[in-house]
Amino acid sequence: MMKFRFRRQGTDPQREKIKQELFAFNKTVEHGFPHQPSALAFDPKLELMAIGTKSGAIKVYGSPGVEFTGLHRDTTAVTQIHFLPGQGRLLSLLDDNTIHLWELVAGPPREVGGVKREGVVYLEEVDSYSLPGRPGIESCSATRVTVLLLLRSSDLLCIGTEGGGVYFLELPRLSLKDNQTLLQDQVMQSLPDDYRCGKSLGPVESLQEHPQQSGKLLIGYSRGLVVLWDLTTRRAEQLFLGKQQLESLVWERSGNLFVSSHNDGGYSVWAVSKSNTYNHQPVSSSIPYGPFPCKAINKVLWRTTQMGSPVLLYSGGMPRASYGDRHCLTIQQDKDHVTLDFTSRVIDFFTVHSVEQEKEFDEPSAVVVLLEEELVVIDLQTPGWPSLPTPYLAPLHSSAITCSFHVSSVPPKLWERLVNAGKAQRGRQHAHRSWPICGGKNIAPPPKHQELLLTGHEDGTVRFWDASGVALTPLYKLGTANVFHTDCDPSDDPQDSSDDPDAQQEEEEWPPFRKVGCFDPYSDDPRLGIQKISLCKYSNKLVVSGTAGQVIVLGLSDERSDHVVDVSVVDLLQDREGFTWKGHDRLEPRLKPASFPPGFQPLVLVQCMPPASVTAVALHAEWNLISFGTSHGFGLFDYHRRNAVLARCTLHPNDSLAMEGPLSRVKSLKKSLRQSFRRIRKSRVSGKKRPITTPTSKVQEANAALAEQEDVAPIQRRIEPRSADDSLSGVVRCLCFADTFLRDGTHHGPTLWAGTNSGSVYAYALEVPGVGSGRVCERGGAGESSACVEAVLGKEIQLMHRAPVVSISVLDGRGKPLPDPYEASQDLASAPDVTNAHSVLIASEEQLKVFSLPKVSAKTKFKLTAHEGCRVRKVALVMFGSAAQEDYCEHTLVCLTNLGDMHLFNIPALRPQVRYDCVRKEDISGIASCVFTKNGQGFYLISPSEYERFSLSAKILTEPLCSVQLDRPLEHTPASDGTTTPPPQANGTHKNPMGQAEGQTDESPSSLSSPILDTPLDSPLSGADITLDSTGEITVEDVRDFLTTVDEAENNLKNIKEEEGHSTGILIN
Repeated sequence: MMKFRFRRQGTDPQREKIKQELFAFNKTVEHGFPHQPSALAFDPKLELMAIGTKSGAIKVYGSPGVEFTGLHRDTTAVTQIHFLPGQGRLLSLLDDNTIHLWELVAGPPREVGGVKREGVVYLEEVDSYSLPGRPGIESCSATRVTVLLLLRSSDLLCIGTEGGGVYFLELPRLSLKDNQTLLQDQVMQSLPDDYRCGKSLGPVESLQEHPQQSGKLLIGYSRGLVVLWDLTTRRAEQLFLGKQQLESLVWERSGNLFVSSHNDGGYSVWAVSKSNTYNHQPVSSSIPYGPFPCKAINKVLWRTTQMGSPVLLYSGGMPRASYGDRHCLTIQQDKDHVTLDFTSRVIDFFTVHSVEQEKEFDEPSAVVVLLEEELVVIDLQTPGWPSLPTPYLAPLHSSAITCSFHVSSVPPKLWERLVNAGKAQRGRQHAHRSWPICGGKNIAPPPKHQELLLTGHEDGTVRFWDASGVALTPLYKLGTANVFHTDCDPSDDPQDSSDDPDAQQEEEEWPPFRKVGCFDPYSDDPRLGIQKISLCKYSNKLVVSGTAGQVIVLGLSDERSDHVVDVSVVDLLQDREGFTWKGHDRLEPRLKPASFPPGFQPLVLVQCMPPASVTAVALHAEWNLISFGTSHGFGLFDYHRRNAVLARCTLHPNDSLAMEGPLSRVKSLKKSLRQSFRRIRKSRVSGKKRPITTPTSKVQEANAALAEQEDVAPIQRRIEPRSADDSLSGVVRCLCFADTFLRDGTHHGPTLWAGTNSGSVYAYALEVPGVGSGRVCERGGAGESSACVEAVLGKEIQLMHRAPVVSISVLDGRGKPLPDPYEASQDLASAPDVTNAHSVLIASEEQLKVFSLPKVSAKTKFKLTAHEGCRVRKVALVMFGSAAQEDYCEHTLVCLTNLGDMHLFNIPALRPQVRYDCVRKEDISGIASCVFTKNGQGFYLISPSEYERFSLSAKILTEPLCSVQLDRPLEHTPASDGTTTPPPQANGTHKNPMGQAEGQTDESPSSLSSPILDTPLDSPLSGADITLDSTGEITVEDVRDFLTTVDEAENNLKNIKEEEGHSTGILIN
């Protein structure tokens, strides 16, 4: 019972207070494009835009950084949104036929970054209404809402229904005005007999208020009838007897004309005059893409200009037979005619134009088009109508996201060079006018440091995003396809054609299509997909690896370059017999010089053979080394000397599935069934075994019973060992470079660590010429030194249960993570402690464990699977700063599990701190896509197009803080407990800022004495309350030391046997 002598019961109030100052879980903002948008609206007075989604979310956007989010109680699709201009109110219509009123309301003052911020505004639902059914009508479809119209006075809402009735709601009280209701029967009485014919007029398709005379409405019915209705006299002033099914209506600004669009792909212009009640024929009709049958024009807009002809915009109308599958928006003005061709469906669009009554013309400046997968803004004031770059709402999934990488505290020089490279890329492709949606004010403090989020994509591109604030802004796009020969010649980049004004000339085709937008879900070659990314922000070196075993090292250049990329092939099988690769072929490298624009340019291509997908990559720019791993093994490459240093095969004899490849179609069903039956047979055999009663086993039973009675040991789940015969056991899961002690306890040096899917850890001692001399090697200097990097296997560790190794990190003598390359040598971080013994933290799927170096003896551990029943998926070492004390910080290990919860542990003692529910356990892709920052934030995909940003830190928080100047007074709505109520997230999983952990909080008082936990690992206080069972810890077979002499090996063996006199196991537990 001596191993429990340090365990304390209860919690320490002082430590609990410190944890509240360090840790707090919040979901702060959703980056990217809303998933499945379904409605669009614009407030021309406040210059705010709203987007509704099929999941019931409403997102309001203004100038970059101004965002508001609302979530309906029911996850029902939003079908329409309408602003009450200037009031900060909006109405939403849901698919369940309910109407909801939302308001921007002021929250209490908040302290952000040490500064008190007032006027912070949130979006809040204040009322809702459901239209009652008509008396005597059993079906409610007659009162199903089809269209809403808000009058200019903003005190009356007109509601068109499927039954042809028009109802009126008083605003903002949402009360029905029965005396104003207009039923279809009243309109039918005014129709001539030959038009009536006993037929219904159909649903109300469009409602439009007269632009000059308030109280007069255009009511358009599906059958084609359009009625000019006077609300004051309650009679029809004029009837327009259209015979083609109606889709939409729009007024000309003067009120003398209106335009109707129809389902035959045509539109008609009607004159409004008081001379006759019945108007049988329009002034003009046109089917622009006829004469063959065309699809419906779903929406039409008519905008007048002072300088020339009006601008006509409409969606749809394409010829059915030849272009019926195209998603188009047409812009016409005089002889200018452009058909914008999108890659996803048009949801809605609006123009930004003058709305003041005293102005004579609309003068449209831009058209904003909401598509199913992106937002496109076209500048209507610049000749040629170019598109505007979007400062937010960029489609993250323009090609499917395959991986991501975050860089904190980006150096200003690197940031400037990336921004310039991005500007050069865009060039003349976009207009340079200001963003038209610029309402509200961002009152959040400016970021102290710039942050980069890199996303790898299926088409072989890497996109760089500004993740410093609320708006995720695209900076720069890197393409890797031009390094290879592909089906589509990458030099003919479709985006480049738009940079050339000669290529903009319309071809002799009709309709005059122009490709617009960047959403392109199709990849020329799936082998181009990016799998892993690593960037050194100090040396400007980038490593990207892909699906076909390609590893590309790139350097940053400000000038265009034409050169041949050096190619080096690394065979990871090492001539092992009995393995034949059945997967895809490698990508053929381009042997001729290729042109690379300013930005990151490839220096060398390392091709792994077999060309399996790269599963892990590590970069150490100070040593000019990269390491990479696949399902077959791992390699080490010196990109300065273009020299392959190491290739190690990790395949097990039964790893035949590793030879299939992810894109192979020849997986053996027979083999899978055979393996399944073998597992079943093994489990049955093991289940029949009976324990043999021996004196030793009786003692163990008595000890176990005693421990249960005293209730001191936590209940642990029994973990079954994994079979060594499992397929894909050789997959390399993680790689790590470290300057640490591997040979002995007095000499430290470069090392490489690799962990596999079968719980194997390999540690190599590296001989790197010139380490510490501050050499900086650029491209082309390979002949500078004849000395080569050497790698010698130092230790090989096999974890118990063969659980996959998720992460390997080396800690210095104070238990802190080692600094990144260049940080210590350039005095950018404090030098690691090399006076005390180092340790290595190995995180497997089942447990976390710290081993001392160089002996590799276990010090502390936490069995996560045994305690919590979950498996580790993502691991990161994070620095948490205190929100109360400026100079207090702690290094913490953050674990994301397969259940979607976050577990935080201090290091090196591995004491549990807090636990938070973060991701839904069913959201497998969200868990797999999670990436952590070094300051306690993180990102994960909540949809193919959206990242959820979250914070685990009480100090660091990136969230929208906005204010808006309204025509009405802002009402202060404090929460019931007096605290601020943050806006909900669109996925409905927002957590309160100070949401506390549920979980274990055991802590020893010794940890409070030092803010950065620099207690040496060898100190007994470092693991005081951790139950460390030394049974089955370590033997000579567990850790094979390849670097010791014979005498040292004998001494080590003697020491180990003395320490483990009672040990009978052979694996690390």
